[in-house]
Amino acid sequence: MALRYLPTIRHKYFDTIAHTFLSTLDLLEHRAEVALYCNGANALFTLLPRVSGLPVALNVDGLERRRKKWNRLARAWYLLSEWLATFCPNAVVTDARSIQEYYRERYGKHTEFIPYGAGTGRIADDSMVRSLGLEPGRYFLYVSRMEPENNPLEVRQAFEKVATDFKLALVGDAPYAQDYIRRVRDTRDPRIVIPGAIFGDGYRQLGSHCFAYIHATEVGGTHPALIEAMGRGALVLYLDTKENAEVAAGAGIPFRDDLAEKLEFALAMGEAERYRYRRLAEERVKERYSWDQVTAAYERLFQQLVSRVE
Repeated sequence: MALRYLPTIRHKYFDTIAHTFLSTLDLLEHRAEVALYCNGANALFTLLPRVSGLPVALNVDGLERRRKKWNRLARAWYLLSEWLATFCPNAVVTDARSIQEYYRERYGKHTEFIPYGAGTGRIADDSMVRSLGLEPGRYFLYVSRMEPENNPLEVRQAFEKVATDFKLALVGDAPYAQDYIRRVRDTRDPRIVIPGAIFGDGYRQLGSHCFAYIHATEVGGTHPALIEAMGRGALVLYLDTKENAEVAAGAGIPFRDDLAEKLEFALAMGEAERYRYRRLAEERVKERYSWDQVTAAYERLFQQLVSRVE
């Protein structure tokens, strides 16, 4: 893989669009056999390579216009982009069945279902975990961008209601949400650890050694953090949305407005029952979300697109 890093405008409303525009120009200059665009907001940009004879697929992700961070103009752009996605690219990819059904019902558009992928198995190293003051097996883990629709504030507030000596690690950051992040950090509970964003091996350690993983995201398709936690055999508590239930149903504990009660339920659960959930989560990732299956599906799609143009 050859990576090309291009500039952008570091602004909440222009970052993605500016970078995709420059990437499209670069793509036309350094032509490939096929192009994959990600994020529904980029639908318009897929038209130029397509009319130039380059087959294009667009992964629309989730229904981004539902994110609370966007103003009316941004939401209108995402709504327009949903419609543009139905004819600008050669193919549309959805990473959740519920998103696929949305495009079929609203626009009569067939999309290719290809989920996100994750590996399976835990890693033994726990040095990063301990450096944060966490004890393996005795902390709840939350990982996401610190934005309102991902509900880190609600997770923190629910945990504060639970009587336990376990800790909560709230991991993540967001470039344009500093006021909201300050609200999330505004706690005096010594059990809560908020280290910011952690990537790579440290992130994998946190998922491997947590007591349970909390997934509270409202918007999106298949969330990488959710299936990655499941792949590491974590006990998963998930916000009961269509997309999250599609991934974790039967292999996790759903919650709505009762997260504190579900945290207490997980703490009171017998070890055999917790093991059952963890095993089911890992098996579900192996069966449905392995990277081998995901990459093979993309390869088949790209081969089909190239053969249509030739």
